[in-house]
Amino acid sequence: MSNNGWEWYAPSRPIAVEGGIKARSKRGAIGETWWSQRFIEVLESFHLGTRLTRGKNYARRGQVIDLFVEPGAATAQVQGSRSRPYRVRIGLQPFGKADWAKVTEALAADAWYAAKLLAGEMPTGIIDLFADLGLSLFPAQAADLPMDCSCPDWSVPCKHIAATFYLLAERFDEDPFEILAWRGRDREELLNAISATRSGGAVGDRREAAPALTPLTDCLDTYWTMPPLPPREGAPIVPVDALLTEAPAVPLTVRGIGLAAAFLPAYRAADPHRGDEP
Repeated sequence: MSNNGWEWYAPSRPIAVEGGIKARSKRGAIGETWWSQRFIEVLESFHLGTRLTRGKNYARRGQVIDLFVEPGAATAQVQGSRSRPYRVRIGLQPFGKADWAKVTEALAADAWYAAKLLAGEMPTGIIDLFADLGLSLFPAQAADLPMDCSCPDWSVPCKHIAATFYLLAERFDEDPFEILAWRGRDREELLNAISATRSGGAVGDRREAAPALTPLTDCLDTYWTMPPLPPREGAPIVPVDALLTEAPAVPLTVRGIGLAAAFLPAYRAADPHRGDEP
């Protein structure tokens, strides 16, 4: 126990991972494009000190086992010193359908934006385009990114989250559409919507032909049977406290502590997958 009352853990070496995701950058800064560097600026604004350095080392050693980006969340498994990998989640509020409809109209109205996106590049003026619509493509502050790791380090972000940040930046270097997917629209959806809008069709006009209906007399035996859910291979488990960390702020306190922060230890203690050391 340290002097300030926080629990202290002895330094430990993470278990080496075979086939982990390694950062391409071997030294210096991570992030080659302006859009990934913009994302890294958010991480560095936390002033993590040694956690930032250790997170970068984790990213370069390949301690991140997998990394998924989907609307509203980037999730990863990061191998630490325990046998069970830690689960990391970095949230980002996706835009709603109405907001994406506005974005699509604005992008479709300018051929330059459409051409840049088709070429796999993030147009430099796209931030202003989103801002003109009252939206922020990139997280503007720490509060925009609710984060959680199943490790016992109560400091957020921890080194496991920092490692995930760095690999996200390199993922964005490779494919800027991952940023847009995080906000709720993947490459195919957005480009199809832009193409449909530019050709005069409404967003979402392109639909697949409806399958032929099966006569009722041919399916009476299975009419009340629940069809199997489609498999979702490789999708990581969502932390038990993910909803709490993303809940809107409540103007209530318990002994001077915010309501969400007061409940957070109880939620984490109920997680059977949480590790015993960082």
